[in-house]
Formats: sequence, structure tokens, C-alpha cells
Amino acid sequence: MKIAVPVMDESLKMAGNAGHTPYFAVFNLSGGMFKSFSLEGLRANPKVAGEEDHDHDEHHTCDHDADDIEHIRAHDTMADTIEDCDYLVVKMACKNTAKSMSNVGVKLQKYNGSEVLAPKILTELASQFK
Repeated sequence: MKIAVPVMDESLKMAGNAGHTPYFAVFNLSGGMFKSFSLEGLRANPKVAGEEDHDHDEHHTCDHDADDIEHIRAHDTMADTIEDCDYLVVKMACKNTAKSMSNVGVKLQKYNGSEVLAPKILTELASQFK
């Protein structure tokens, strides 16, 4: 099983908004009762290519129209980047991110905790991945 986490960089600090993350850290899950996670690598988010590095916090809302085709396609390219993953862990994701992920079979797993590092977040959520 593969799990993607939106991260800011190699530090593996989780990004606040999945749709605006610079990278996805992709982890492989193994084990039964005792789950372990190994980092497969980082994948650049094509949706934000060329944007200034920033991290939208949990209060950011997308102000795009529901029929903004270009914006929807940008979300689709992001989903294509991690379509081989089973889950995307999110603190926040807009409806376009959720729809694009659903279209490629990636389930969203919400994280509400205070941890900031992806490996520790995965350990906290381990029982949620089935």
C-alpha cells in the first residue's frame, strides 16, 4: 500500500493545504498488526510548478468558479502524480482536490493532530489504513 503526504521539502514537514503543496512524500506501508512506513521518495506537485513557495494554512479557501476548467485540470495533474497511491493524508483539501483524487481512486485521510513531520503523522494514523 502507498500513502502520499503533502510536504514542504526534504524535511518532510507536512504542508497545510494539499492542493498547494510543493511535494508529495510517498511512503510504502508494510506489516500487519505492526505497521511500518518507508519513504519511497518525493514527487513534485505539477499544479504549483512555477509558483512562489508558500504554504496555505487551514483558513485558505479556493476562490475559483466550479466551472473553471483550467483550475480543475491543474488538480487532475496533481492527482495523476500520485494515482498509484491508495491514500492522501490531508489537513485541508478543497473540493477540487477531493474530486480529482476520487477520480483516480486515491482516498483522503484527514489528519487533525499537532504533529508536523510526515513519518510521525503516519504512525499516529496507522490504524486508519486498511
